[in-house]
Amino acid sequence: MAETIDLDGRLLRPEIDGRHAGWDETLDLVASTFSQTIAEHGPDAVAFYVSGQLLTEDYYVANKLMKGFVGSANIDTNSRLCMASSVAGHRRAFGSDTVPGTYEDLELADLIVLVGSNLAWCHPVLYQRIAAAREKRPEMKIVLVDPRRTMTADIADMHLAIAPDGDVALFTGLLAYLGRHNALDRAYITAHTTGFGQALFAASALDLAGIAAATGLSEDELVRFYSLFAATPQTVTVYSQGVNQSSSGTDKVNAIINCHLATGRIGKPGAGPFSVTGQPNAMGGREVGGMANMLAAHMEIENPEHSDRVRRFWNAPEIAEKPGLKAVEMFKGVADGRIKALWIMATNPVDSMPDADAVEAAIKACPFVVVSDVLARTDTVRHAHVRLPAAAWGEKDGTVTNSERRISRQRAFLGVPGEARPDWWIIAEVGKRMGFGEAFSYDAPAEIFGEHAALSRFENDGARDFDIGTYAGIDDESYAALEPFQWPAPSPATPLCPTGHLPLKGGDRLLGPPSLIANVAERAPSPKQPISPLAGEMSGRTEASAQARHGLSSTRFFADGNFYTPDRKAKFIVIRPATDTRTSPEFPLILNTGRIRDHWHTMTRTGKSPRLSQHIAEPFVEIHPADAQQYGIGDADIVRVSSPRGEVLVRALITARQRRGSVFAPMHWTDQFAGRSRLDTLTAPLVDPVSGQPALKHVAARIEKFAAKTFGFAVTRNRPEPATAAYWAVARCRGGWRVELAFDDDAIDWAAFAGALFDAPAAEMLAYHDSDAGQHRIAAFDGDRLAGALFIAAGPVAVSRGWAAEQLEDIHASQRERFRIVAGRAGADRPDAGATVCSCFSVGVNQIVAAVAAGCTTVEAVGGALKAGTNCGSCRSEIRAIIQTNRVQAAE
Repeated sequence: MAETIDLDGRLLRPEIDGRHAGWDETLDLVASTFSQTIAEHGPDAVAFYVSGQLLTEDYYVANKLMKGFVGSANIDTNSRLCMASSVAGHRRAFGSDTVPGTYEDLELADLIVLVGSNLAWCHPVLYQRIAAAREKRPEMKIVLVDPRRTMTADIADMHLAIAPDGDVALFTGLLAYLGRHNALDRAYITAHTTGFGQALFAASALDLAGIAAATGLSEDELVRFYSLFAATPQTVTVYSQGVNQSSSGTDKVNAIINCHLATGRIGKPGAGPFSVTGQPNAMGGREVGGMANMLAAHMEIENPEHSDRVRRFWNAPEIAEKPGLKAVEMFKGVADGRIKALWIMATNPVDSMPDADAVEAAIKACPFVVVSDVLARTDTVRHAHVRLPAAAWGEKDGTVTNSERRISRQRAFLGVPGEARPDWWIIAEVGKRMGFGEAFSYDAPAEIFGEHAALSRFENDGARDFDIGTYAGIDDESYAALEPFQWPAPSPATPLCPTGHLPLKGGDRLLGPPSLIANVAERAPSPKQPISPLAGEMSGRTEASAQARHGLSSTRFFADGNFYTPDRKAKFIVIRPATDTRTSPEFPLILNTGRIRDHWHTMTRTGKSPRLSQHIAEPFVEIHPADAQQYGIGDADIVRVSSPRGEVLVRALITARQRRGSVFAPMHWTDQFAGRSRLDTLTAPLVDPVSGQPALKHVAARIEKFAAKTFGFAVTRNRPEPATAAYWAVARCRGGWRVELAFDDDAIDWAAFAGALFDAPAAEMLAYHDSDAGQHRIAAFDGDRLAGALFIAAGPVAVSRGWAAEQLEDIHASQRERFRIVAGRAGADRPDAGATVCSCFSVGVNQIVAAVAAGCTTVEAVGGALKAGTNCGSCRSEIRAIIQTNRVQAAE
């Protein structure tokens, strides 16, 4: 973490058109320009694009300003790219955006179905929690549904390598199977749901052979999965971006929920559908209405009563009464001139939005663009007319909500540097300058949270799921001491309605003291209680939570089958499997995009960390060996990946983990870290018709080998700018930077190139050249320190990256040591650790192989010898694979 919180590259002062300006001048300009734009063109001519990286208090103030005082719903969030389909599916089925279960259910389940979710890399804490529960209960079964054999498959009993977007057919087929095999909870269906008959009829449209064709699975695989689901009452289905990021994402969500409703597996310990979000505070944004089609406190923007209620609570001059532009529509609105003033907060849409080149062109052409960010250089910040320095994580004070509805305090542990300010303060100051001073006169985040809680309680009386009214008006002292809690946390006198949506002790009203926030500072700390992984909630957390003190035995929703629809019954949604062929002879493959283990979004934070950058240091594309052979691509070649919208250059990674006919590439790399590798320039602005979430995992594409004439690798103490290379990717390493290179020209003055790359004019050069073999090696020394080393070859450079990077920190006084660097080989006294596997402790693959050869035959044994896998645990599946591979080789 320490590597990501330095001030290198920070935006520390407000800027107007590239010049430093004071806060007053800058805020006055933002407020006056937005006000003038609204006066001349109407409220829908302005927009906010915000982020799941904001704290709830930031989100709340932004939503309040736009929807309640500007009077437009043109505020959307990068969470639209993350979990909008889950929101839409919940609302269709439950009448509210309610996550029914808790993390505890992952430990109590007898079957966990992971759908489109690489937990091992994307949610490593949850993955380790499941793995620990599995060790205690080996009878627990885990099924992974994913086109790729990800590292999460390490703990799966069954991996269903489903065809892209085959999930609808898989789960409608499951519903039909449950109906045919009398595996339904008919009493539950009758008492607590509507629409079952129509949903079952639609699900029965495909027979088993049809489902096999639509999913790419064998009939035997389908029957084994369906029979396991049917026979296991305690089943949790966990789903993430593989479900949500689809043009049929909402239908996928409802197809999953339909199966849980049909079996009554919802709101019970160890049972239910469970959406896990992809951002730290996507849930908090949902609570405050931070999306274009929602109001605050889970109220509905299309509902006149809800709009009026929020307007009266805020004492707002007007309130948005219709949905605004969702993310993809919003940037189309920027492009066609409907939106003339745009404020982007804590996100990087030039890289993360689909059709990213079109988004960048729209932002460049927009008359007025404001960006609040922590960094001075991102692909989006570079197009801002006004740049606002925001406080970063670690400097901010507020709350976040996780996937199980647990609200936690985020307390600042760093001072705010320079002139940076919290996002809520910046937004409130603009609101004041727009003439809404009374509504935005906040002095501290506690005031905002207290108002947020009060709105959740306002005219609720149990009619809405989101209610944290017990914290209404919380004071600074109580806010400072606030313990994590799961909502709902209504005021003691508030009935929980619909009756029975939570299991209670003592009737349908909460029992307890007058207010959870009363005398918080005077209460003795709750006694620490040892919690069994099967009997508590998050390991290490006491059970004396806010809910427990108020008599709640659980915070699962819908235990007694009452929902938030008008008739209090859950709705089965009619889902019809549909085929959607996007490939063509010109673009015959399917591109799937996603995350890798050690990077996050567009690397504005993780790209600062040498350790996080060593596991995978450059953009790549996973290709099945048969596809690689067909297209003449070898391992480590540079590959051009193209779609109808553009092309990128990435490194080839050939692996049988990838499904044939599909390729996978990560979305992290930007113009700040690579040339021609912004992956979302390839994705289309195709969205789910209900949720508006873009389809980022099913893109028609083609691959071809890039005709590189020369390859290169370099390490350098100064940040390199290798713009003349056809392909380049830079990554932080200890002591400097590492650089991957490829050129479409071999007539290059390599000494001059190295000098420009190293940016060390006074350095002493040492070189080796073999022009006939295409080999060139150049090292530059500044005194006893290596300023840079460049390795050029006719093919991918065979030099240990980890060893080369280490030389930047070493002393090289002798000529012999310097010649080792030019030779590109470590001496016998410096064994090569190999490619990094464990980033936490910088353990390489060669070290793990050596430990296995020495007798370490379990992950735990390797951890004991090397510490690898003993911290975050996200590398444990890779360690296990290395152990298995080397044991097999030894046996042979």
